[in-house]
Amino acid sequence: MIVNRSNLDTVFNGMKTLFNQALVAQAGTWMETAMEVPSSGTGEDYAWLSRFPRFRKWTGDKVIKNIAAGKYFVKNEDWETTIAVQRNDIEDDRIGLYSVQARSAGQSAGELHDIIVDSLKNGGFTQLCFDGQYFYDTDHLVGGANVSNKLTVALSAATTAGALASYGAARAAIMGFKDDEGMPLRLIPDVLEVPPALESVARVLCEQDKLVDNSPNPYRGTARVVVNPGLTSATAWFLHCTKQVVKPFIVQMRKAPVFVQQVSAENDDVFMRAEYKFGAEARATGTYGFWQLSVGSTG
Repeated sequence: MIVNRSNLDTVFNGMKTLFNQALVAQAGTWMETAMEVPSSGTGEDYAWLSRFPRFRKWTGDKVIKNIAAGKYFVKNEDWETTIAVQRNDIEDDRIGLYSVQARSAGQSAGELHDIIVDSLKNGGFTQLCFDGQYFYDTDHLVGGANVSNKLTVALSAATTAGALASYGAARAAIMGFKDDEGMPLRLIPDVLEVPPALESVARVLCEQDKLVDNSPNPYRGTARVVVNPGLTSATAWFLHCTKQVVKPFIVQMRKAPVFVQQVSAENDDVFMRAEYKFGAEARATGTYGFWQLSVGSTG
């Protein structure tokens, strides 16, 4: 193939098509527990997370939920993947070598939301959320008292006692959360998320009539099981409330993944190394929503 601008445009337009096809086809699980918030600048202020709004009876003056601006500012991050294309391969009509890489780049870009959300979950016991505590912690301050959304018990379906102490405790915690004024948040968990190592235990708890010891299972049908291979701990498990307007986790998207290319003959890489480049770029990050919407256990 003669290497000229017209042929280069044809080659890289083909790469872009393959990239976009793989990008669209990549279906992740992030939407199960997370929401996307658009960003229009270097970052976004999530001070509004300091208040969990609830309806109350109007007696006397209205209670104003003040929001302190600038208390929880989350900056966007840059993401990229880049592939070098040798000019000799274009001249020798060996473009097929890069078709798989273009598809892989599109697939990787399509996984960005999941990568961000999985990072939040894996770091939930050591990363801070809007109230200055770890997202999963034992001392979130609510109405002057410490409230916990963290457990350290292994998920168990072996006996009624084991199920009650693990899954039952997480379920009771979420349903027992209240706002600063002592009003119940009326939350009902609906997703049990586990790593592959805990799939069988989770499915017994949520899908079977009986527990492992053949005793009646009081939790059948109380949550949907999500098995997430992106979780790095084989023992940690999570119970989420996902039907609220705000989800437990937030993907902040400034610029969705886009195909980029470098094909100018005047570029140093082309002149010095006979290399063209293509890949993808994005600007995004993740942050935590209301900690009340999730309970995590280290197992």
